[in-house]
Amino acid sequence: MRKLGTESGPDPRAVESAAAGRPPALRAQLRLAAGLAFAGFVVAVVAGLFHADSANANDHTATFAEYARSSIWTVVHLGQFVGMALLISGLLVLLAALKAADGAADKAADGTLAWTARFAAAAVAAVAALALYAVLQAVDGVALKHAVDAWAAAAEPEKGARFATAEGIRWLEWGMRSYQSFLLGAALLLTGAVVVRAARVPRVIGCLMALAGLAYLVQGWIIGSEGFSPANTIPTLAGIVLILVWSVWLLVSVWSAKGAPALAGAPG
Repeated sequence: MRKLGTESGPDPRAVESAAAGRPPALRAQLRLAAGLAFAGFVVAVVAGLFHADSANANDHTATFAEYARSSIWTVVHLGQFVGMALLISGLLVLLAALKAADGAADKAADGTLAWTARFAAAAVAAVAALALYAVLQAVDGVALKHAVDAWAAAAEPEKGARFATAEGIRWLEWGMRSYQSFLLGAALLLTGAVVVRAARVPRVIGCLMALAGLAYLVQGWIIGSEGFSPANTIPTLAGIVLILVWSVWLLVSVWSAKGAPALAGAPG
């Protein structure tokens, strides 16, 4: 014998609750993504303000002496890593939110498999960029610091060998940073393409992400070929400004949205 109330089918209140729960859940994910990305930018910039960089970065004698005098070198680089981890986490949460929202949609233009591959490629590039950044900060924030400290404290006959060791680590840092910039640029380009295609937040945010990705690709090329030369100043500033703009824009748009962008897209 059925209990009273069960013979009429699903509880209308449960159905209504489930239907109403999806948009708020998506908005919550988008807000988390925006908050993580913006927090990552802020943490990285604040940590960078304490980075010892008054000397010409390609003048190794001057820069190594400056690094050796820094008592917070390792902490600064840990802060930069935390900032990058938050930023990449924001990208991954954003990708997951957009993929979940469009998982059942029919992407007739390029097919479901191609659409899924685009999400996967962006996520893989973002994770690889974070992994490489962790190694980069270990090389720069730990190994290089010990090397320059040993050089600064060495007796004169040993200084040449100690300097060569520190310089070798510096060149390793160039290579690591070059490839990390390439991967971060690729992650931003691919995520920007996903944002534009999904249209769940203003499309201009995706365009700004893609431009930031291009700036990082240029950085990767310059650092790999010339090190930390003045030629990298403009691409570096462009990347910083573009990340600031799209992260703030994303933060404002997802917190000001009333539900329509999360459901139907927000062409921008």
